[in-house]
Amino acid sequence: MQDYFVDNPTYDQSTFRHRFRMQKPLFLRIVAAVTASDIYFQQRRDATGRQGLSPLQKCTGAMRVLAYGTSADAHDEYFRMSETVTRASLIKFVEGVISCFGQEYLRRPNNGDLARLLHVGAYRGFPGMVGSIDCMHWEWKNCPTAWAKQYAGRSGKRTIILEVVASYDLWIWHAFFGTLGTCNDINVLQRSPVFDDV
Repeated sequence: MQDYFVDNPTYDQSTFRHRFRMQKPLFLRIVAAVTASDIYFQQRRDATGRQGLSPLQKCTGAMRVLAYGTSADAHDEYFRMSETVTRASLIKFVEGVISCFGQEYLRRPNNGDLARLLHVGAYRGFPGMVGSIDCMHWEWKNCPTAWAKQYAGRSGKRTIILEVVASYDLWIWHAFFGTLGTCNDINVLQRSPVFDDV
């Protein structure tokens, strides 16, 4: 925790941004919201009377698993968290983020949003434009061997495709994840619920 969360941390803000995939104030806002909404994250004494893990430890462990895609037991030595606690923290963290921020950030655009986006699109010379759509291939290192050919993209690596619609303000209005890596963008669009979502 001294590496990031003390007055004079070992690593600076840019290193935090690189390692956690977000700015430190945003991470601390998420930690505060998740801690306030779930007693699991509040620091308590364990059965032996020793002080338990702090909210920062649990949330940091969960965030590192999400940011790096590592296994739950990879943080045992660094965060002093067992595999079981890391896994439980990850599940509770994701549930907490959805519970605290889902209504605002995990939703389809409403009529007001669409009117605003269409107005901005028209103002910028793109009438009828809500946002930009793009697909990216996400490498799947641990793809089962039996599925390898289905998920092998043009580079030969096993990938899963993420389709996203983002507006001018970088707000993501649609995400469709999981299409086979062998598909091209047109195939993804044909399978996608994008026109229902946006």
